[in-house]
Amino acid sequence: MHPDLTTTELRSERLDLLPIAPGHAAELAAALADPALHAFTGGRPATVEELRARCARLAAGSPDPAEAWGNWVLRLRADGALTGYVQTTVRPDGAELAWVVGTPWQRRGLATEAARTLLAHLTAAGATTAVAHIHPDHHASARIATALGLRRTTRTQDGETRWQADLTRP
Repeated sequence: MHPDLTTTELRSERLDLLPIAPGHAAELAAALADPALHAFTGGRPATVEELRARCARLAAGSPDPAEAWGNWVLRLRADGALTGYVQTTVRPDGAELAWVVGTPWQRRGLATEAARTLLAHLTAAGATTAVAHIHPDHHASARIATALGLRRTTRTQDGETRWQADLTRP
């Protein structure tokens, strides 16, 4: 895997997707502070210190040489706000995607825009399959997956449904 695949800055119509770094922790903690963001995943909002440590781990990359981690914060160019993140784990058999946008910025299409930008980047780099795992009751994420061309499968993992797209088909 080429290292630029997961460390390149990306740009969409309204967002700059910046490789995650520990310096993003304070803004990210503020953007993701709503406990409602954990309704489908469990847990609670992370503290700045917890996020700083997590950002450092993510920025360091996967310890498994057979996979690469890509994690980008979403910076809204209109006002400079950090609004959430997208991430991928790239393996030889494809790429897994995830997205989170803070509550104040939801219902504006930002998660779809960011995930679509990431998916285009991965497809251009040769990814042949895209996967997302979504809680069956998380209808907003299901709409995003559908907009990306992913289809719900019958497979589940940890209570989440696998969505998948074959990126080699037109």
